[in-house]
Amino acid sequence: MPIYHTLGQIPRKRHIVFKKPGGGMYAEELVGHEGFTGTSALLYHIHPPTTVKSVRRVREIRYEADPDQTLHHRHFLTSRARKGGSATLERIPLLFNRDIAMLYVEPDENDTHFYRNAQGDELVYVSKGQGVLESSYGSLPFHEGDYLVIHRGILHRYRFDLNAEQQPKLVIFESRGHVCSPKRYRNEFGQLIEGAPYSERDIRRPTFVEPVDEMGDFPILVKQYDGINEIMLDHHPLDVVGWDGYFYPWAFNINDFEPIVGRVHQPPPVHQTFQGEGFVVCSFCPRPYDFHPEAVPAPYNHSNVDSDEVLYYASSEFMSRKGIEFGSITHHPDGIPHGPHPGRAEASIGAKYTDELAVMMDSFRPLKVAKQALEFEDKDYHKSWLQGQHAQFNPPTS
Repeated sequence: MPIYHTLGQIPRKRHIVFKKPGGGMYAEELVGHEGFTGTSALLYHIHPPTTVKSVRRVREIRYEADPDQTLHHRHFLTSRARKGGSATLERIPLLFNRDIAMLYVEPDENDTHFYRNAQGDELVYVSKGQGVLESSYGSLPFHEGDYLVIHRGILHRYRFDLNAEQQPKLVIFESRGHVCSPKRYRNEFGQLIEGAPYSERDIRRPTFVEPVDEMGDFPILVKQYDGINEIMLDHHPLDVVGWDGYFYPWAFNINDFEPIVGRVHQPPPVHQTFQGEGFVVCSFCPRPYDFHPEAVPAPYNHSNVDSDEVLYYASSEFMSRKGIEFGSITHHPDGIPHGPHPGRAEASIGAKYTDELAVMMDSFRPLKVAKQALEFEDKDYHKSWLQGQHAQFNPPTS
């Protein structure tokens, strides 16, 4: 979110001498996108961020697509997905194209390493769990329902409250381009306009944490060149005494999204929350239904002829779907119409309110299904619009 922010100690002007109390100078680091013309932040380190002791390639990352390219609707049940491991290293790829990848993970440990994605921005939906995102910019607490926006190149580490009742469940959207608020919500000066479904007051930014001045071996795992690379620093990377700028991690909770409603059914763009290059993300939240006396609140059948539609169901309630559960993911690709399941349109007539909660990603290029997602796919979902039938999970055969 392009809001100017500053924390800690910074000098009066940029790029002038900033002396340490015991002698020497703090080391500047400019972090930003689009060279020197996009949004950026200027950080001041106790130690230069360039003092690398060793480098090595840790693993390759290749998203392999389902070889069956038959066009049909898909349904995946993340409740059957592999659990545990690291929030950054055990992510399961679900869907992807050259602009956007969707991944899922249920970590049960806190990373000892720091992480940086050098290939893209990350938009992380915290479906369950709570904790703190540590970064060079400070501390950003998070909890259930939060979207975490972690721009490309930002060093960070998740610290989950593993004693909480809910095991963390994260949905990650990895974007090749910059993730931001929709352009139509902002005026020419960058401020969110009246009538936008959220405001700057809803945006949470990092808080200051005292820098760590410690020498040793500190691994940073960097995703770059379709793999994980280890960069071993000779000092603790969270040694920033202050920073300012527009480029930092931030959080927005889905429950702070203010739904736009009308007398008749409103199209999905009214739910848009973020935009990226080649995709948008929308939030479907609890809201009053349409209030025309003859309104049909359930969505009409539609064919998006230039986009794929993906829904992550953050609750088991969704007005137009049968056979889904909390954590379900549906993929409705370009080329086939989709709409409410049998009986759902009729059942919605006269209803006053919905408690649904879901995150939708629409991509403007076709998505591929990752092989790993096939292990927990409901293979009969494409038949679920037939009268008298509903989606049932078919476990994979050995």
